Amino acid sequence: MKKYIVLLRGINVSGKNRIPMADLRDLLGNLGFKNVQTFIQSGNIILESDEGKSGICAKIKAGIQDKFGYEVPVMARTIPEWKKAIENYPFPLENEKIVAFVFLNRKIYDSKIDLKGINDDAYFIENDMIYIYCPSGFGKTKLSNKLFEKKLQVTATTRNFNTTVKLLELAESPS
Repeated sequence: MKKYIVLLRGINVSGKNRIPMADLRDLLGNLGFKNVQTFIQSGNIILESDEGKSGICAKIKAGIQDKFGYEVPVMARTIPEWKKAIENYPFPLENEKIVAFVFLNRKIYDSKIDLKGINDDAYFIENDMIYIYCPSGFGKTKLSNKLFEKKLQVTATTRNFNTTVKLLELAESPS
């Protein structure tokens, strides 16, 4: 069995698409996934499966639709892919509060998109990742999931530095 980090987009945000983590863990166990863990309330999952990423995502998406009645985008990464995402972060890491990782549902071949008014904020697109650096803070940046989804025709979900690193730590700890 292979270990994966799975991300759900847009659950438990502002009271929308509520999924209690205990219910989510039960659902994933019933779907046949092993050693299921969740981290915080925003759709961060670590699990083991013999299936590949696309099968895992399809099964979870269908399970959530059946049990909770709404569609939730799902993305999965292997542990080596997750490590590589962290290692490839191209901007300074001296202040992790302005660092984020945007996970995409597919590879992107554009390296730049037309964005106006992002000031000192910066982004870098690499395959199925966008790295963002927001010295003005995340509350003020225009670099958002919705912006990248619209410009690149993808599904995107963002995790801050601390969550991204913690998920790797949890995934690498013995089950």
